[in-house]
Amino acid sequence: MIHFILGGAKSGKSHYAEMQMTQYVQPWIYLATGRAWDDEMKQKIQHHQERRGLGWVTVEEPIQIANYLKQSKNTPILIDCLTLWLTNLMMDNRDIEQETKQFIDALQSYGGDILIVSNEVGQGIVPADSMSRAFRNYAGILHQQIAQIADQFIFMVAGYPIIMKS
Repeated sequence: MIHFILGGAKSGKSHYAEMQMTQYVQPWIYLATGRAWDDEMKQKIQHHQERRGLGWVTVEEPIQIANYLKQSKNTPILIDCLTLWLTNLMMDNRDIEQETKQFIDALQSYGGDILIVSNEVGQGIVPADSMSRAFRNYAGILHQQIAQIADQFIFMVAGYPIIMKS
């Protein structure tokens, strides 16, 4: 079952997804896509790790999330977050369309439950530079694809889940 959790920055997405994940048997797999590019990101990663506490197994995979899913044993996995993954792909000059296709294929063939967290970035102003516009477009297309195949789609606003699809 694919659970898609989308929302703006600081909307409570990750915390909500973590709480949902604790309904499964431990250990809980947290596939982290973030890279510690700067001190602020290092602090954010540390805060997330401390908040999760015991029972969690963190797998740091900034690029190869499709390959990780293909090699996993159908256990429940929380992926946090897709917009950081897209950033990593862009920074590494990867083929975004190919990488997202591989990810969607891996999602559809995975036998276990997957909770996917991502940031909604398309509700603000049109970005001024081409790289930011490309990022917004890639994210919007990826989110549409995942929402289409998701069994459950939650939109988070101010810490509250709004059920978009169930």
